[in-house]
Amino acid sequence: MKREVRLLKGKALGSLTLSIEHFNRPWDLGRGDAVLILLDHSFEMLLKAAILHRGGRIRDPREKNTIGFDACVRRALSTPAVQFLSEEQALVLQAINGLRDAAQHHLVDLSEAQLYLHAQGGVTLFRDLLDAVFNEKLTDLLPERVLPISTRAITDPMVMFDEELDEVRQLLAPGSRRKAEAHAKLRGLAIVDGAIRGELLQPGEGDLRHLATKVQAGEKLGQVFHGIASVRFVTDGSGPNVSLRITKNDGVPVTIVPEGTPGSSVVAVRRVDELGFYNLGRDDLATKVGLTTSKTSAAIRVLGLKADPDCFKEFKIGAVRHQRYSQEAIARVKALLAVKSPDDVWQEYRELLPKS
Repeated sequence: MKREVRLLKGKALGSLTLSIEHFNRPWDLGRGDAVLILLDHSFEMLLKAAILHRGGRIRDPREKNTIGFDACVRRALSTPAVQFLSEEQALVLQAINGLRDAAQHHLVDLSEAQLYLHAQGGVTLFRDLLDAVFNEKLTDLLPERVLPISTRAITDPMVMFDEELDEVRQLLAPGSRRKAEAHAKLRGLAIVDGAIRGELLQPGEGDLRHLATKVQAGEKLGQVFHGIASVRFVTDGSGPNVSLRITKNDGVPVTIVPEGTPGSSVVAVRRVDELGFYNLGRDDLATKVGLTTSKTSAAIRVLGLKADPDCFKEFKIGAVRHQRYSQEAIARVKALLAVKSPDDVWQEYRELLPKS
């Protein structure tokens, strides 16, 4: 093993150990942030060690600095001579990296159960990669007592996410005056959801307000966070051998996002699938139904299509939002035109507008 590989792997193991140590501390001062920051650092060091060990490069020609986290994930996932990472494993790394970014640069509030989910999932992945690339057992390098310990066992991680959403709903209750706390919790959920869907950007205040409105309206987890609902968190084993991994739901594709796509990370769940389903812009819809764009917008408003997930979805790719309609929207507009003329639809739309 090359000296640089050995040193990087040693740094990775050191950061992992410190991350677990902070998780197991009996007080909470800076605990969550420290766990995420150290866990993220441990993986960047491990990925770089593994890429070098497989004969790859971690420094581009004429560059003084080594490649960043996302570039490490992409090379570990898609460089033929180096490849040692699966798409599902990349989702775990993206979630940890996104949460670390929020912890280091702003605010994120994870419940104890969600912090455990990411800590245990991280230890599982570190153990899997150490074995696959270096043929080493994590239990040979760490004392058996060094593992994330939780007094509350997570029997079903999806139930945990539902409980998180219920807690946010309580924080947003009228008169609670705890919107900032609710947004900090929503940020953690949104980052995990975005990491699964391939979103690299951190959620802004507008995004959090939009999510808060949906939560207050009583929408369920799968309606608010499509990415989280598209995967499963599988646990097995117990004690030092407990494992927690992400797997995709049956029939839901995971795709590698082309390098250079603005605001996107390395892999995404359902991006291709959903853009294929919601494949019409407003102008495309107008062409299909034979209306002007203005009267198409009127029909959309009269029918309430933007509130119907079978007909409409807004995608955020990078910093740009795209409003998209499904083929079902064509059928709905045509059904409306079968009973009302375009002029009648326009008049009904005008009546819905706020009176000046």
